[in-house]
Amino acid sequence: MPVINVDDLTDKDKAKMEVDQLKIEVKLERALVSKCCEEMRDYIQSGADEDPLVKGIPEEKNPFKEKGGCVIC
Repeated sequence: MPVINVDDLTDKDKAKMEVDQLKIEVKLERALVSKCCEEMRDYIQSGADEDPLVKGIPEEKNPFKEKGGCVIC
């Protein structure tokens, strides 16, 4: 897709681009924020038992656990 410098366009071209964009946006299906939030919350809570960010990583499976100490003599 070519890059368009908006400063080089006429007012008519800018208005046409805006109308085209609004035509695209009006076709989008919209949903209530409250319904979306409920669905997101339910989705997050359904996977919380397996989520390592919520539950934590067991020490024996933690790939970032330090293998040993560092000794400086």
